[in-house]
Amino acid sequence: MNVGRPKKFDPEQVLHAAMHQFWRRGYTATSLQNLLSAMQISKSSFYQTFNSKHTLFQRCIKHYLSTLENDMLTHLQQSPSARQFIETIFRSIGDNKQQIDDQFGCLLMNTASEFAQSDPVIAELVQKGIQKLRGVFLLAVKRAQTEGDIPNDKDLDALASYLLSSIGGLRNMAKAGTDHKTLQEIAKIILSTLGTDFSPYVGPTSSL
Repeated sequence: MNVGRPKKFDPEQVLHAAMHQFWRRGYTATSLQNLLSAMQISKSSFYQTFNSKHTLFQRCIKHYLSTLENDMLTHLQQSPSARQFIETIFRSIGDNKQQIDDQFGCLLMNTASEFAQSDPVIAELVQKGIQKLRGVFLLAVKRAQTEGDIPNDKDLDALASYLLSSIGGLRNMAKAGTDHKTLQEIAKIILSTLGTDFSPYVGPTSSL
């Protein structure tokens, strides 16, 4: 039985490289040669491991979401307060440590814009991803409310959705080249809608 040659690369590493290609260029503009160059694998290894560009893209979206969700949850758990967690995410947009990722926007939102509803498989992945990230924000605002940083009369479901849509908008503005000061002024207004005086907070940046 022909079992093929053993793989001489780390599938997770090449998946991460492919994800960044799609993130920078978008699905349509990313060619097979772009992927092979970034992943540093042969065409035969590509098809043996990932089957097709479309299948690879699905795995990249899942990888992006898993990495982002885990990172956010870790930051939330380690933050002294949910308030600081929320502030850090918004105030990190456009700072020097985030500039590379900010140039690309959000992979989920980029994909939603590129595909809309034209590809049901991708659309479902994006929708599930958005709901997962919204779930993290919901955990954060619930905790912030119990900690006294969000008034009890606030609609937490609506707040979680608002924060998610707002962070996506800020990332798109950063991608378009909006300066850091403007982004921070917008973030301040967004944070003010939570119902408390969210003053400037300097802390570790988030990878969102």
